[in-house]
Amino acid sequence: MKARVTFGLMMILTVVLLTRCSRLSGKPAPDSEVPRPDQILDPKLLFARNCSGCHGGEGKEGPALDLSNPVYLALVDDGALRTTISQGRPGTAMSAFARHAGGMLTDEQINSIVSGIRGRWGEQGTLSGTNPPPYAPVLRGNPARGRTAYATFCAACHGTDDKGGPKAGSVTNGTYVSLISDQGLRTIIIAGRPDFQMPDWRGNVPGRPMTDQEITDVVAWLGSQRPHNPVALYPTNSVPGGVH
Repeated sequence: MKARVTFGLMMILTVVLLTRCSRLSGKPAPDSEVPRPDQILDPKLLFARNCSGCHGGEGKEGPALDLSNPVYLALVDDGALRTTISQGRPGTAMSAFARHAGGMLTDEQINSIVSGIRGRWGEQGTLSGTNPPPYAPVLRGNPARGRTAYATFCAACHGTDDKGGPKAGSVTNGTYVSLISDQGLRTIIIAGRPDFQMPDWRGNVPGRPMTDQEITDVVAWLGSQRPHNPVALYPTNSVPGGVH
């Protein structure tokens, strides 16, 4: 009898000790485990960590394209968004984010960012009843015609030289055009930058939308302003050891 009582007390003590051990100070709670970076799929968090530095916290007012612009999102499909995020834009500040291209994001995370951008800022029917130019060029551009079209549609705000105009900075400056692709130029001309009060292709001249050919020609002319050696734009200073 005494042995059974002793055994029972030992069992009770064991249960109490195990219960107390499960509540030890400093033991992580079941939901406190930090997920691995490649397990994060929240689109807002992924955008904040990977995109907001250039595109702005709410997709706008950053140095890069206004991703909150519903006109832009009506022009571009998910495939183009996914490709740009995955592979970047070679020759520009837009780097590749996909793992297979040297980035840090999985395909699933990139899909989450794309759906998050579309879900947060896309608006149904934005371009209903309009005939927008195609997102990607289908015509051949003519720089000479583009200079004339630029004077008609762009110079009033951006000016005619690298000093800019009364309402906006220069887009003919060698530094600027060296940092943006032809597709980037085309996209901004068509979609505008509403975060900086730049109209889309319909609003530069009242009642006179730009045609696809005019847009393509302006891009061709702006592209022709790129210096052949962009490094020459920046002065180099000698430092000890002969390194420039």
